[in-house]
Parts: sequence; structure tokens; C-alpha cells
Amino acid sequence: MMNIGWVGTGVMGASMAGHLQKAGHNLSVFNRSREKAEALIRNGAKWCSSPVEVAANSEIVFTIVGHPADVREVYMGDSGILKAESPCSIVVDMTTSQPSLAKMIYEESAKIGVESLDAPVSGGDVGARDAKLAIMVGGKKEIFDKVFPLFQLMGPTISYMGGPGAGQHTKVCNQIVVAGNMIGTCESLLYAAKQGLDKQQVIDIVGKGAASSWAINNLGPRIVKGNYDPGFFVEHFIKDMGIALDEAAAIGLSLPGLALVWQLYIAVKAQGHGRSGTQALFLALQALNGEA
Repeated sequence: MMNIGWVGTGVMGASMAGHLQKAGHNLSVFNRSREKAEALIRNGAKWCSSPVEVAANSEIVFTIVGHPADVREVYMGDSGILKAESPCSIVVDMTTSQPSLAKMIYEESAKIGVESLDAPVSGGDVGARDAKLAIMVGGKKEIFDKVFPLFQLMGPTISYMGGPGAGQHTKVCNQIVVAGNMIGTCESLLYAAKQGLDKQQVIDIVGKGAASSWAINNLGPRIVKGNYDPGFFVEHFIKDMGIALDEAAAIGLSLPGLALVWQLYIAVKAQGHGRSGTQALFLALQALNGEA
């Protein structure tokens, strides 16, 4: 059993850390809001007052926070992981973040003898809860191999994608697909409602054919029930799409479909749904069509 650190116990992180804890590993945790870590603490996790304290108590530290600025602060801030006098030996950032930042963390970690992986995930709150995440990893292959048994506790689909930043570039590909699936799901259900169809029946049939996607089968039923609670925050998806568009612009690549969905989600946030789930795009499209 290992001494594992975990920074970020939000919608997904708490479940992911919980799988490591249930496997018998000793857990040290930090989150900006302690109450979100209470379930882990009740089950024996040690509460730490900062990321640097987590690093000082752990062999390996996992992080999953909100935005690239949060990642930078968690690793390189005044109380960051890389400021520990006796740091952990491996850090794994599972946040969806910038590939350039993943490379910077890799380089800064190497200066103090710490290995680094970027390992963003896909699967949302359901995948995190059920340990069915897809995990895409960048960094040294030999470090990936060391961490692989821990990744297996969080999901069955794990892929080594290449050097530092490769995991984040792969997650960009993932989010481009998700963006297309989300607008397709929401527009199809809006059309179904306008035509007087039963939206759940539509999901049940189209979700089993060529139109099948994670979005229609998992988020579609939430739309039907009027459930816009977050499995993944709108504001975080806006961040992800912004990273993808920046990376595409840097290589001279036009992604007009992604740009359209990004703008629509900015409208969703402007309507007050930044902390709602990504399925709240349905509400913005309803408003666009004058539907209550």
C-alpha cells in the first residue's frame, strides 16, 4: 500500500480519490473547500492545509482542479506541491489543462528530481463514481508503467499517448468530439419536443443506432427530467473548448464547429448556468427559439 496525496475533491476528484482509498492506500487530501473532502476524511484520509503539505506526506500526488491558473497555483504557487522540502517522487495532473502547462510542470518537476505525468480523463461524474473513466496519459513511459495499477482503480480504459503534454493534446481531441455530440443531443431533443414526440422514447431508439453517443444516452435522460445538476460544469467546458481553439489557432487549424459550440456555451453561462451541467445547453437553445 502507498501513501498517496490527492488535491481537488470536487465533482469527480472525490470519487476518484475514494477508489484509491477503498483499495487500501493511505490518503492525504487538500481541497479549497474542506467540506468536499469530508467523506474521505471520515473514511480515514488525512486532511492537509495546503498542496505542499500533501506533497510532504506522499509518495505520489494526484491533482484534479478547475482551470489552468488553479493547476499553476497548486504546483508552483507559494504553497505548491513543488515547494515541498521532501517532495513526493511522482506527480500526476488529471485536470484538463493546457499542453504547454503540462510540459512546464514536467520541466519544473525534473529540476527537483520529481517525475510528472499529465493524465486528463473522460467520463464525467458517472465515470468517476463507477470507476469507468478513460484516462489519456503523457510523460515518460516507465513512469506511466509505475502508476498504471493506480489508474486501473479509476477506469478500465487507459492509454499512454506519448511524451509530456500528449495526454492533454488527446483530451483536446476528446472535447472536440464531445462538443459536437452535445449540440447534436440538445438540438435533437429540442426538435423532438417541438414535434410532440416523447423525448425519452427518442433517446431509447436513436441511442441504440448510428446516432448513439455518451451524451444522448447519459445526459439526454437528465434533460428529459429537467435535471441540470453538474456532472461537468458549463464553465469548465468553456475552458476546455477555449484551450482547444487556442491550440488549433497555434497550428493554423480552423475548427468552425467547435467555435460555434463554444460561443453557444458562453451564452449558456451568460444566462446564469455557468455552474450547471453541460446539458444546460438545451436551455440556451430553448431560449434561442423562444421556447419556455
